[in-house]
Amino acid sequence: MIAELACGVVAVLLYVNTLGADFCYDDSRAIKTNQDLLPETPWANIFYDDFWGTLLTHSGSHKSYRPLCTLSFRLNHALGGLEPRGYHLVNVAFHGTVTGLFTLLARLLLGHGPWSLLAGLLFASHPIHTEAVAGVVGRADVGAALFFLLSLLCYVRHCRLRGHEGPRRLSVWLLGSLGLAACSMLWKEQGVTVLAVSALYELCVFYRLKLRQVVMLLCKRKSVHLLLNVFLLAAWGAILLACRLYWMGNKPPNFSNSDNPAADSPSLLTRTLTFFYLPSVNVGLLLCPDTLSFDWSMDALPLVRGLADWRNLQTLAFYSALLTLAWFGLRTQRQKVKGKETNGKAHCTSNGRNGHSNSNGHSYHCSDPLEQANDHRAEPPHTSTAQNGTKKHYETRTPLPTTENVVVFSIGLMAIPFLPATNLFFYVGFVVAERVLYIPSMGFCLLVAVGMRSLYVRLPRRGPRTLLVGCSAALVLLFGIKTVLRNQDWQNEEMLYKSGIYVNPAKAWGNLGNVLKNQGKMEEAEQAYRNALYYRRNMADMLYNLGLLLQENNKLSEALHYYKLAIGSRPTLASAYLNTGIIQMNQGRLDEAKRTFVTCADIPDENLKDPHAHKSSVTSCLYNMGKLLHELGHQQEALSVYKEAVQKMPRQFAPQSLYNMMGEAYMRLNKLEEAEHWYRESLRAKPDHIPAHLTYGKLLAIKGQKAEAEKYFLKAIQLDPTKGNCYMHYGQFLLEESRLLEAAEMAEKAAHLDSGEFDVVFSAAHMFRQASLNEVAEKYYGRAASLRPNYPAALMNLGAILHLNGKLPEAETNYLRALQLKPDDTITQSNLRKLWNIMEKQGLRTMGP
Repeated sequence: MIAELACGVVAVLLYVNTLGADFCYDDSRAIKTNQDLLPETPWANIFYDDFWGTLLTHSGSHKSYRPLCTLSFRLNHALGGLEPRGYHLVNVAFHGTVTGLFTLLARLLLGHGPWSLLAGLLFASHPIHTEAVAGVVGRADVGAALFFLLSLLCYVRHCRLRGHEGPRRLSVWLLGSLGLAACSMLWKEQGVTVLAVSALYELCVFYRLKLRQVVMLLCKRKSVHLLLNVFLLAAWGAILLACRLYWMGNKPPNFSNSDNPAADSPSLLTRTLTFFYLPSVNVGLLLCPDTLSFDWSMDALPLVRGLADWRNLQTLAFYSALLTLAWFGLRTQRQKVKGKETNGKAHCTSNGRNGHSNSNGHSYHCSDPLEQANDHRAEPPHTSTAQNGTKKHYETRTPLPTTENVVVFSIGLMAIPFLPATNLFFYVGFVVAERVLYIPSMGFCLLVAVGMRSLYVRLPRRGPRTLLVGCSAALVLLFGIKTVLRNQDWQNEEMLYKSGIYVNPAKAWGNLGNVLKNQGKMEEAEQAYRNALYYRRNMADMLYNLGLLLQENNKLSEALHYYKLAIGSRPTLASAYLNTGIIQMNQGRLDEAKRTFVTCADIPDENLKDPHAHKSSVTSCLYNMGKLLHELGHQQEALSVYKEAVQKMPRQFAPQSLYNMMGEAYMRLNKLEEAEHWYRESLRAKPDHIPAHLTYGKLLAIKGQKAEAEKYFLKAIQLDPTKGNCYMHYGQFLLEESRLLEAAEMAEKAAHLDSGEFDVVFSAAHMFRQASLNEVAEKYYGRAASLRPNYPAALMNLGAILHLNGKLPEAETNYLRALQLKPDDTITQSNLRKLWNIMEKQGLRTMGP
């Protein structure tokens, strides 16, 4: 157990520097925005939703059913909320445990010598694991590997106890293996492949079968139990897969062209050549993990489009090497060497011990593997007499497998768990994913260790052997250094995306733009988005993100251009419609805005990657359309739209603003009871929602509950003392209560805090005028007119206060400017005629006819 513990500790130490890392990349959707992690969400939802919180049977679901992994995230969330350290700590602990269990498996195959330790250290330090361990969502792969190994080790134990234990205990180990295989599949889909690996262990390690012996075995009566075991493993695997297929609605997932370009290619030749090429790329990453990336989608690996592509030579070399290794392991005649290669010793051994016999005098000869396995299976437990005269049972002695056996098993352990990612049975949503290699890397590490052992035995002198051991140690050291350095890239999203620019510039620049924008670096973010679009012009998300950034910088025309491009690239992108409609509404293009909102509301959520985000955008579109109708005075239509929004809103949508607007619409219709209901619903959804406090306060004032109304106004101010709008509403209430000086004080605070907000400044000017503070009112009407110089009402009111204050020429100028903008305004026309009469009486020159 010392080797297992040592390798586990090394694995943990290599990832200690990830404990301070933030959430990165896919962690956001799987954890930060996943509703299944929240305490108010029923636990049962985990077993009906996919890994990302979408209903598994939904057409847009990713179909990644990993409830046990999601459950572990929920437990993390319950204990520490969204503090990343706890999540990373669990990942590192899992990796250390997996490393220890893998080292135990290597010891069962390679013995107690240095080669099982080498395999364990290679697995502990391999840089390909950084995505699975340093990225929190990689826990799906690490957790699946944990139960994968537990299931496999239980089956190994079941095999080794045959003939030495009763059927009850054998059944316990077998059932334990089957149950743990199911758990592995519920951590991640590829976990079910442990059943095939277990069958491979029985055939090629426990029974040590070669090609010719497969036919011989089928003819022997002793092989019945073997065939039954293999059939049981296959049947259990079929049941698990059938249940999973049924649970996800008997439909495969849909992926976009950018996720897996080869799968979307219309050319059969391109698809075939590319899919054959990709496994060689993955093995290349295992052999030389120098260039790593958080994402290999889009054009990170260009498609192999024809036979003339030089990469076909890499494909040919890979499969030739694989077939050569497989033939070496499965051939019938074995090249003769001096004894069996175990732990670097050229002797026949038993359970890793040198010599030809054990302590009880039982010999293990290097005879026919099939007969030896059958003889060993039927052999009773060995016993010896202890000093006190009692009998003591020794652990079952099992000969170590040959090099050929381990080679075949290693290739199977590397290839079988990788099969779901090959696009052979179904298309997957990625090109290359480093985390998928977490389990296959076990076979790779075993293969390297057994290769080193075989080479060590064949080297004739001590010097070359020492050099080989030194090279092995150097390889582990280099892997460890690369792992620690790669972990630094996973510290935060900015570092991660910068590290991926070389491999996948389009995706990396686009994601980096989001990070820079959140940091307030708007110019750098804009350049990052443009860099991403330089490499891939039709990325709807990047076009939308660039449009959003331009909109926030008040570059509305350019923003609309990019929203239009985003919609053209992806007509179902509801958020692009939403922001387009908001810009049109703010520009006064109300009919266009209404049409845009209606189009958005009618987009179905079928086959969408993130239906929750889509439904949120659709709900926001309906909310804004309702506001538009509300401002136009069409309250009944607005209510119908609001009700549709309530029906369509997803679980994660924050409804307080929607409920508040429904209350306002009912209040405009003088349906005060219904209005009060929705104001209370708004406050129930978000008790600190300031607009609901203000509107509910207005309703209570109308109903005559003055003291209660004032409490809500004061509560709104208490919630955010820096928000001028709160003081404005409270000031209006005080004005209606004839508390003029207090109202004026609130108006001044509001205008001071929100001096750039037209509505606040304009309302403050009104309040000063009603409080007969005309000089102050003139100042704020002037400020309001400067904020909106082309707004007729602002100019008319400024003219009116100047008129009252005796500044007649200035008043005339503002009246005339107001009429230029709105010639048919009767109030302005009437005020101007009165002003001209006064000016004529005073002998002042006018600009009138």
